[in-house]
Amino acid sequence: MGTLPPPKTKEFPKKSIEKVVYSLVNQFSNHLPVANDRNRFGFSLYKYMIGEGDPPEILVKSLKMKIEGISPGQLAEKIKSELEKLKK
Repeated sequence: MGTLPPPKTKEFPKKSIEKVVYSLVNQFSNHLPVANDRNRFGFSLYKYMIGEGDPPEILVKSLKMKIEGISPGQLAEKIKSELEKLKK
């Protein structure tokens, strides 16, 4: 019995909001060591950027992510300041 190869993954364009937000979250990988936490946070921030989600201050608390080396409040402030730069 054989298996089929996995489907190919289509990458987002470099300037798309999805790519930019996920890249932003990956910059904080030293504070967010779990890859799945970063993916969920990236998706939630994307929803926030398109006007459908909660701000970073609420997301940091509600997503129950493993955060190392920084307080959740400080992480939320850093993410919020980076998002403000992206909006400009």
